[in-house]
Amino acid sequence: MRAAALLLALALAGAPAHAQHGPPVTREQARERLAHGDAPARRLAAATLGDLGTMADAPALLEALRDQDEAVRAVAESSLWQVWSRSGDPEIDALFQLGVEQMGRGDASAAIRTFTTIIQKKPDFAEGWNKRATIYFLVGEYERSLEDCDEVVKLNPQHWGVLAGYGQIYLALGKPELALQYFQRALKVNPNLRSVEAAVAELERLVIEKRKGTI
Repeated sequence: MRAAALLLALALAGAPAHAQHGPPVTREQARERLAHGDAPARRLAAATLGDLGTMADAPALLEALRDQDEAVRAVAESSLWQVWSRSGDPEIDALFQLGVEQMGRGDASAAIRTFTTIIQKKPDFAEGWNKRATIYFLVGEYERSLEDCDEVVKLNPQHWGVLAGYGQIYLALGKPELALQYFQRALKVNPNLRSVEAAVAELERLVIEKRKGTI
């Protein structure tokens, strides 16, 4: 995902950004360039934080979701997913990759077991909870998914993915007002979620009509 975003960044740069600026080699340099560099430098800085960053760098990437440059925003979003998906423990990270592969194959039972093991071994790793919440949603275990979402938000309150996930669950449960609230919260964190933005517009219309008694 990050690679595609970086390709978009370089394409929009309209110039050989690597040749002009050189990639930042430390997290500190990347944060500085992300805050104060020109657009090509900010794109590369956001990508570098995806490769090297930790949760301590997440605030800088979250701020970059509001950058005036579209490519910076795209790379920052991808890089946040990278940062969130690293636990800092090689054993847990290997299990995480296994779980993601199991999800990709559609093996929900195996993926649930893998992410449950991750949660047991490292309960403070929010993305372990988030992936299990996603699988529970996909198999229709909505209450279990909500319980895991609650754990994600405790650990990572700015996780727009889980906030949008709440919205999807509440839509499935026939609770559009709650779905709307969570979709709106997701957009406050990441205003670039076009599908969520469209869902908010539609839900706002439906809620207004419902309150008027027209549906």
